[in-house]
Amino acid sequence: MNFRKGRAREELEINLIPFIDVLLVIVIFLMVTTTYSKFTALQIALPSADAEKAMQQPFEINVAVDAQGRYAINNTRVASRDAAALAGDLQNAAKNGGGKGDPVIIINADALAAHQTVINVLEAARIAGFAKVTFTAQSNAR
Repeated sequence: MNFRKGRAREELEINLIPFIDVLLVIVIFLMVTTTYSKFTALQIALPSADAEKAMQQPFEINVAVDAQGRYAINNTRVASRDAAALAGDLQNAAKNGGGKGDPVIIINADALAAHQTVINVLEAARIAGFAKVTFTAQSNAR
């Protein structure tokens, strides 16, 4: 005798709530027991500067390079195009400036100037024996 014949059978389903509880406990356990360590590529100690500001301004020679490859030394155009002639112009500017010591060569190159024209100024400074060379740049701050 089957008394349940007219009654529909209930579908079985998996109860996920205990499964989620167990997973949360495992995640919390992993978070507590995991050690986080920070790895860096290089361990470096940066130098500190304790020097005071220089009292006198160093002797500067400004070399401008425009987009067409023309040079100007201390706002005076020069006809030199190669490094050797430019080195002579740099030495003349150092003598005429009357600065004591090694002058600082400041290169003001146009953004559209050819790379070779800037390299010519660097080579001219090397030939002339000037070791201090720097570049100027325009900041994008408005």
